[in-house]
Amino acid sequence: MMPWYLNRRGEQLWYEERGAGCPVVLVHGWCMSSAVWKYQFDGLSASMRLLAPDLRGHGRSRQISGGLSFEGFANDLVDLLDALNLLRVVLVGWSMGAQIALQSFAGLSGRLAGMVLVSATPQFTASEDFPHALASNEANGMRLKVQRNTQRALEGFYSRLFAEGELENHSFRAEIKQLLSTIAAPDTDTVLKALDALAQTDMRELLSTITVPTQIINGAQDRICLPQASHYLKEHIPNAYQTVYNGCCHAPFLTQSQQFNAEITSFARSVCEQTA
Repeated sequence: MMPWYLNRRGEQLWYEERGAGCPVVLVHGWCMSSAVWKYQFDGLSASMRLLAPDLRGHGRSRQISGGLSFEGFANDLVDLLDALNLLRVVLVGWSMGAQIALQSFAGLSGRLAGMVLVSATPQFTASEDFPHALASNEANGMRLKVQRNTQRALEGFYSRLFAEGELENHSFRAEIKQLLSTIAAPDTDTVLKALDALAQTDMRELLSTITVPTQIINGAQDRICLPQASHYLKEHIPNAYQTVYNGCCHAPFLTQSQQFNAEITSFARSVCEQTA
């Protein structure tokens, strides 16, 4: 099933849904769409209920009137879970989607059984008191590349999702590249506004407020959200656990999907049963 829902602004936003059982909501990252979760829909929907929204301005959720901010992204997520009256949810956020999960926690805490933060960081741009992130000139460089040629900039970004040799030696290499190539990029204005929101946000103050079990998953060679940022999350979120994927960069759910899916299955089973 691939339906629409109305958010609090009266905008129609898209989400995909498949399966039955413990509800697992998958939130994609910057300039992606719900399509990026193909291996999770293929591998997990037989045993749980999977839902994946297209974030505002991304995928099919293009008819929006408001801006792009983490507050807006989070409100849309709250509205989806409210519209479907989902309870005991496992919320899985990847990259920017992990920050959206953190931002939305206050509005969702009564509905969540647990969270999984994949390739995550509380702060995308480094500062004096948070060095575990990209230098500001890297974010500025990304912005300039997008302004010059959005498609080429995104192709360069996609190549950074994988460590050296990670994709080249993968049995699903062609399939993964084909999947990424079929995800339609947002328009340039959306890309820039989402990038600005990423570059400016600092969610460290939210970490101590997370009260559900939280699984942190990251690649040991992540070049986008640095491994040290995942370690920071583990240290500052109560009741957090961490799994590090060796030889993996920013997209473990693509290149190590079997292990990732097993991790999600085990975590979802433990927290859904605890709160049932």
